[in-house]
Amino acid sequence: MAQANVNPTRMELTKQKKKLNTARKGHKLLKDKRDELMRQFLDLVRENKALREEVEEGIKKANQNFVLAGSVMSKEAVSVAFMAPKQEVSLDVSERNVMSVDIPVFDAKMRTSDANDIYSYGFAFTSSDLDDAVFSLSQLLPKMLKLAESEKSCQLMAAEIEKTRRRVNALEHVIIPRAQENIKYISMKLDENERSSQVRLMKVKDMMLEEAHHYKDRQ
Repeated sequence: MAQANVNPTRMELTKQKKKLNTARKGHKLLKDKRDELMRQFLDLVRENKALREEVEEGIKKANQNFVLAGSVMSKEAVSVAFMAPKQEVSLDVSERNVMSVDIPVFDAKMRTSDANDIYSYGFAFTSSDLDDAVFSLSQLLPKMLKLAESEKSCQLMAAEIEKTRRRVNALEHVIIPRAQENIKYISMKLDENERSSQVRLMKVKDMMLEEAHHYKDRQ
């Protein structure tokens, strides 16, 4: 139904037509954006699933190695082995824009470049299973960061998809139909006013002709 506050004028008709044209263009752009976001989101979800399975499998193996190390080493010995770490990890966080969504990018940097600095203990009094566990976790770190980056990106893209979907629906089911109804209403009113004006003009013309005819008769 047309809005009650719409004035049936030609200026308002032009305004509503421009509004309808803009809404249709915006609707197409938002639909394209939504479709592209969905495509990239699904690719990201598949990548996230594969990464999660890989990380969970790696953590499972690392835990198994820790259990094996704990079976041949005392808890105190394991605790002492990790009391003075040699390596340190810093994390740089940046962003990249994907379809107007700022998704995070994690970049891990080690304090030293020596690969053996992941071991904070000597090898004389520790188990090789402990070495394997530490090594596997160090190899998992980049994948874990990538997984965190992927999961956060999925959350942000899902929120943007939902927001875009609401906008598309608002344009498709509210704004565009309302503008079309307003245009139809104004056009009908203008046509009705034009017909009324023509009828009035014809009546005035008839009255003037009739008056002129009577005037001639009196002459």
